[in-house]
Amino acid sequence: MEATALESDSGNTNMAVIRVASPSSVMMNSSGVSSVSSQLSSSDCCTSGGSGGGGGGSGVGSGCVGGGGSGNGHPFAENWCFTQVKVIKFSYMWTINNFSFCREEMGEVLKSSTFSAGSNDRLKWCLRINPKGLDEESKDYLSLYLLLVHCYKNEVRAKFKFSILNAKREETKAMESQRAYRFVQGKDWGFKKFIRRDFLLDEMNGLLPDDKLTIFCEVSVVSDTVNVTGQSAVSQFNVPDCRLADDLCELLDSQRFSDFCLLVHGQEFRVHKAILAARSAVFAAMFEHEMEERKLNRVVITDVDAEVMANMLRYIYTGQAPPNLESIADDLLAAADKYALERLKVMCEQALCAGLTVENACDTLILADLHSADQLKQQAILYINTNAAEVIESTGWNTLVNKYPQLLAEAFKALATQQTLPLLMMMGPCRKRSKQT
Repeated sequence: MEATALESDSGNTNMAVIRVASPSSVMMNSSGVSSVSSQLSSSDCCTSGGSGGGGGGSGVGSGCVGGGGSGNGHPFAENWCFTQVKVIKFSYMWTINNFSFCREEMGEVLKSSTFSAGSNDRLKWCLRINPKGLDEESKDYLSLYLLLVHCYKNEVRAKFKFSILNAKREETKAMESQRAYRFVQGKDWGFKKFIRRDFLLDEMNGLLPDDKLTIFCEVSVVSDTVNVTGQSAVSQFNVPDCRLADDLCELLDSQRFSDFCLLVHGQEFRVHKAILAARSAVFAAMFEHEMEERKLNRVVITDVDAEVMANMLRYIYTGQAPPNLESIADDLLAAADKYALERLKVMCEQALCAGLTVENACDTLILADLHSADQLKQQAILYINTNAAEVIESTGWNTLVNKYPQLLAEAFKALATQQTLPLLMMMGPCRKRSKQT
């Protein structure tokens, strides 16, 4: 496409030259205003529905300078301005059970519950789908939109991304807006042709595990902009980036000045007692007391795998999680618990929580209880209760029932609490009985 007319809300038309390397999608709102954006497929985008939730924030900055000269070949300004654009990022997951039984006709919609970036955020959003398309043109597609339900300002601008989670909880069929679109209360933006229905319903594609459609939405809302101005000092100093983690990692790899040896299944790790003692109370106690390890400057470790030990040491020296955390999170959690590395332990909990499945949920609960990983334990119980019908068919369930009845009791107690609270809310407040006279 060489030239495209872009129409604003006022109806004015401007010409712009746009070169699109991939198929383009037309994104439009319910008033028919359209623009052109490059997308992952040639699906049309339009507005008419939406939902999301859950929170974060970031900023985008731009610098404006005035006056000045240069020194050492670098531009220099006496006066400067820094504009900070605050962006609130959050996400929302919507699961629709028994999706293949949806009987909505073309143009009819399903809406999610409302959501926001947090409990204090007054912007309310929702997701909206047309299971059989918005109109005749999109009847063979599922249409998907993000709707601004409530807004305390005249307008907000937001970018968004939609995807479908497959059976492995991986994002697939992702489509996103290429710029921040203008939302007002009751207005929506989205994709009229988000995904073909026949492709979605085909079991071979794995997009409807157990007939559940799970839509994942990420939203970035422009919150506000702040200008910070000032005057530069006469001299400028370029402070180098901190290399502490890199330097300590190099110290570990080079083994320079090492004064202690960890022997793990035949593999030697030359380390530095001062660093290990500063980072781990367990190692500190080992080096402080008159133990054989202190005298020999050597310890044999049999209950930790060599690969796990290597990654744990790298964390001790750098404070960074290993790149392959997901694949070793269970063993690394046990090592972190043994050596009192609380932050690494929580990192492992987070990775294991993200990888929860029907097959591993019970084993993860057992692991969390064994190593006092309370946050992971709560999430595992919640996952088991949410997917109870499938979990009880797993091999891990038999292990839980036969060997860990106390954990099974905790799971049932949590399930009873989840079911009782909504019932009490439906019943309303208890009324006091009047005294009989």
